[in-house]
Amino acid sequence: GLIQEMRDHLTTVGKKNYAVYETKGRKNQFTEVFVTNSIEEYDALEDNQDEKTEALVGKLEKYIDSSMKYTTLIESN
Repeated sequence: GLIQEMRDHLTTVGKKNYAVYETKGRKNQFTEVFVTNSIEEYDALEDNQDEKTEALVGKLEKYIDSSMKYTTLIESN
């Protein structure tokens, strides 16, 4: 439910290209994906959060363990 609420808020209110995927065969392992038009837009994601986004992220953090990994992919031309 929380993931759906985040997706709805970030895509409609925040106008973000955002999705969450669960890894096939690995229960409770998720990948959160933001697609941006530039590295600058990506870098500004955390700076431009509204109050509801901050509250949703705060709720989500309760479910995240310390082994969380970040990967930034840049499309090659």
